[in-house]
Amino acid sequence: MKLILRLLLNALAVVILSYVLPGVGVDSMTTAILVAIVLSILNFLVKPILIILTLPITILTLGLFLLIINALIILIAAHFIPGFEVSTIWWALIFSLLLSFLQSILHSILKEDKKK
Repeated sequence: MKLILRLLLNALAVVILSYVLPGVGVDSMTTAILVAIVLSILNFLVKPILIILTLPITILTLGLFLLIINALIILIAAHFIPGFEVSTIWWALIFSLLLSFLQSILHSILKEDKKK
């Protein structure tokens, strides 16, 4: 149940950001749920491989290259999901940063409600 609730919160964050950012588009809530699922799968499977392959440049940039890896993961998801569009890598980078921020806010609200 917790996993489904987290996916729905992530999908809500994707929808909110698609309205805020002009370079990101989502067709429907179903597409947003699919984006949340695909992003979680890509973060679980592909991201560790990319981190290991780019470890020297990540160390050289003091970890800032991880932001580019996050943007690439979003662009990969946009490539595979019809109805989810990200125009450039810069919009993917901004989307990635704001998505992480919004997810942390939504998940912290969820934890506060659970404590009460």
